[in-house]
Amino acid sequence: MKKILMLHGVNHDMFGKREPKYYGTITLAEIDAKMRDLGRELGVEVVSFQTNHEGAICERIHQAYMEKVDAVVINAGAWTHYSYGLRDALAILTVPIVEVHMSNNHARDKFRQYSVISEIAKGYIAGFGIDSYLLGLRAAVSASIAAKG
Repeated sequence: MKKILMLHGVNHDMFGKREPKYYGTITLAEIDAKMRDLGRELGVEVVSFQTNHEGAICERIHQAYMEKVDAVVINAGAWTHYSYGLRDALAILTVPIVEVHMSNNHARDKFRQYSVISEIAKGYIAGFGIDSYLLGLRAAVSASIAAKG
């Protein structure tokens, strides 16, 4: 069974509480449950990881490389805009990476309009709330199948 790693970045443990204007009221646990449910429908295992510590997310990416996960879906939160350490960790992977964001970063603050991850990602989905995650998972599964040829 294919394994897809869902990486959640800094402050995502506060979904449901922080800035509902941008993120709605859905919680991280609800997002993960919806991802697992869709994963079962698609015939893949979704493993989720969230941390507020940049080194921890890099170490989880290293572990994903060793585990030979089939794809990564990532919402890196604020790290999206400046974490070259995270970007370099992701660049180690040889599997599809799909970047997702609940809000449309390009309709927000100027600093949120740049991603250090996008240039190494297979694709970018933003602005659709929870559907960004679900679309991202579908894209990751499709890309992982295509990558295996």
